[in-house]
Amino acid sequence: MTLQLHKPDGRGAMVPTPAPAKTRAEDWRKGLRSARWRVAPLGNTEMNPTSTFAAVAFWVGLAALTFALLLWGYGSHFWH
Repeated sequence: MTLQLHKPDGRGAMVPTPAPAKTRAEDWRKGLRSARWRVAPLGNTEMNPTSTFAAVAFWVGLAALTFALLLWGYGSHFWH
């Protein structure tokens, strides 16, 4: 039982009151449309986003280089 929909009746007891006409979903959606929840458009002229292909190629290349270094190190008995 929540106290949101119950109010005192003046004699020390709590009586249920009907829910408001608006549903909670409508109130929630209306709150999301509020201007205070919108992110202001922030432009950053100094940022040039990296393409997905370049980012994936970098990490795959780094992984391949690390793997090659480990193979060389253990193959030449550098780390023994």
